[in-house]
Amino acid sequence: MFPDFLPKLTANLSESTSIYFAENIQSKLIYTSLISQPINTTFVSKGKGGTPILLLHGFDSSIFEFRRLLPLLATENETWAVDLLGFGFTDRLPNLKINPRAIATHVYCVWKSLINQPIILVGASMGGAAAIDFTLNYPEFVQKLVLIDSVGLKNNPIISKFIFPPLDYFATEFLRRPQVRQNISRSAYFDKSFATLDANICARLHLEMPGWNQALISFTKSGGYGNFKQKLHLIQQQTLILWGENDNILGTGDAAKLEEAIANSQLIWISNCGHVPHLEKAEVTANYILDFIREN
Repeated sequence: MFPDFLPKLTANLSESTSIYFAENIQSKLIYTSLISQPINTTFVSKGKGGTPILLLHGFDSSIFEFRRLLPLLATENETWAVDLLGFGFTDRLPNLKINPRAIATHVYCVWKSLINQPIILVGASMGGAAAIDFTLNYPEFVQKLVLIDSVGLKNNPIISKFIFPPLDYFATEFLRRPQVRQNISRSAYFDKSFATLDANICARLHLEMPGWNQALISFTKSGGYGNFKQKLHLIQQQTLILWGENDNILGTGDAAKLEEAIANSQLIWISNCGHVPHLEKAEVTANYILDFIREN
C-alpha cells in the first residue's frame, strides 16, 4: 500500500526496489522559522545503530534517487533520506521562496526534529551543494561528509537563463515531458540499461505534486548554489568524494578540484559509471561509504 500523498503514477512502478521504497515513504509536519505553518516533509528512514546517515538528493529530483543505496547503508547505520524544501514530495507552500538559505534552514529543522545528533551527511549532485552549505552553516552537527558527483564549483544551472515570464512556465513544462525526462535519465547513466521505464517513472513522480512549477522557478530565480570555491577550505570534516568516471552531466574536472580545495578529503573514482553512482553502482557506493564511516 502506497502513502496517499504520492501521485497515482506510483501504481505504475514495476521494480521491487522502487515499490518497496515507495511503500516506506513517510511524512511529518516540520516547524521552521521560514513560515508560520508547518511544512509537511517526506522522508524514508531505515536501520538502527551507528552514526545516523542523512542523504540529500539532486536538482529537480526526490528521495527516489536513494531507492537502491539507502537499504544497503541501513544494514549497518540508521539511515535517512529527506526531500529537500521545494523538491520531491515535501509540501510546496504558497508564498514560500525556495533558495539555498531556506533549504538549509529546512534541513536543520528536519535534523532537529527527527535525528538530533551528529550525522554522516551525504549529498549527490545538487544535494552535494546542499550538504556543503549545511556543513558550513552547522559544522558541529556534521561528523563526516560524503559528496557524490557534487555540484559546488560551477555557477547557476543553465535553465536559470530561461526563468522569466512567459519562458519560466514553458521551461518547466518542457522538463515535465516524459521523453525529456527519459533523455535526462539516459544521460545520467554510463550503462543505458539502467534507464528503464521504472527509472523514468521514479524520476517523474515528483512532477505530479502541486506547485512543482512554481517551486522550481523560485529556486532557479534565486540563483541556486553557485560556487563554493572560496569557502571550501573552511570544511574541517573528513570528506569522501565519490565520482563516476563517465559523468556526462557535470563532467569529471571538478572532482580533483574538490579534493584539492577540501583539506581533509579523499577522492575515489567509480569505474564504468555515470553521474549517479548511488543508482548505477549502489553496492560499490555503499561499501565505500560504510568503509569511510568505520575509519577513525
